[in-house]
Amino acid sequence: MEVTQLDTREFRAEARFQRVSPQKARLVLDLIKSHRVEEALNTLAFTKKGVAPLIEKVLRSALQNANYLSGEQGLDIDVDNLYVKLAVANDGPRMKRIRPAPMGRAFRYQRRMSHIIITVAELAEDAGVGTADAADATRAKGGKSGAKSAKTASKSTPKASRAKRATAKA
Repeated sequence: MEVTQLDTREFRAEARFQRVSPQKARLVLDLIKSHRVEEALNTLAFTKKGVAPLIEKVLRSALQNANYLSGEQGLDIDVDNLYVKLAVANDGPRMKRIRPAPMGRAFRYQRRMSHIIITVAELAEDAGVGTADAADATRAKGGKSGAKSAKTASKSTPKASRAKRATAKA
């Protein structure tokens, strides 16, 4: 198997065994996925979820890894041109706990943990990630991005076509 060097480098950071459920962490990670690092940091600063400071810490660590490794390996990486390529929260081990219940019984429950992984990569010059400017520009030029074409807009609804058929038979 041959390993080839990619044009863009990826830098990652991970926080393992964090005492937050993966489902709750994914809610915040979905907010920053595929956005520029600066925009993602601003989003995390104003997010009211309890896991947001932890995710911000991991994102800053990935940013520092990019800064350090670019200097160490002699790479020319523009830190302002980085975006969040991957942001996932995987399941960690579960802690089994017991809660007292009425009449001497006990209820079992699980405290979930997660492994949070964030990968940042350098943005290519021709790609626009995390912005809607490219789609707006395409629509302004008359492109079909998100708009129905004239052909599909002129098609009649199924009820109208049934009514036409009924009048044609009569």
